[in-house]
Amino acid sequence: MADLCHHDDHAHPGLDAPALHHALAAAEVRCEADDERLTAPRRRVLELLLEADGPRKAYDLIAAYGPAGEPAKPPTVYRALEFLERLGFAHRIESLNAYVACRAEAAEHRAAFLICDCCGAAQEFEPDFAAQLAEAERAGYAVRAVTLEARGLCPACRAE
Repeated sequence: MADLCHHDDHAHPGLDAPALHHALAAAEVRCEADDERLTAPRRRVLELLLEADGPRKAYDLIAAYGPAGEPAKPPTVYRALEFLERLGFAHRIESLNAYVACRAEAAEHRAAFLICDCCGAAQEFEPDFAAQLAEAERAGYAVRAVTLEARGLCPACRAE
């Protein structure tokens, strides 16, 4: 997708160093509170997602894993992604088969994404599914997860 974007006048940067440090420290605290461990591989994959300028495929994370550019073994990254998703630190964007770091502070929330078809940016927002979830509950359905993906153009690409 980003290959289709022919203008460079906008960016969707990941976290800078202080914000990255804060986010990783907050993840450590949340893991401890949940009696979980943010192991070195889990921490590294979360760091890569937080630094990313958009959604990342698992194989991009595998390739960028090592500090000197050496790749990780695929099971290492996939297990880390599974953990990060389970604890709410990352979301999988189904239509892109890619992952993004969760920007919400709460461990439990409904994820929704605005995905730019030109530059590939994915912006997370909190949808209001209260009525739909209440209807599902009345029907006896226990909703575990909801992810909404809306495709279009971000403001910068739209302005082009």
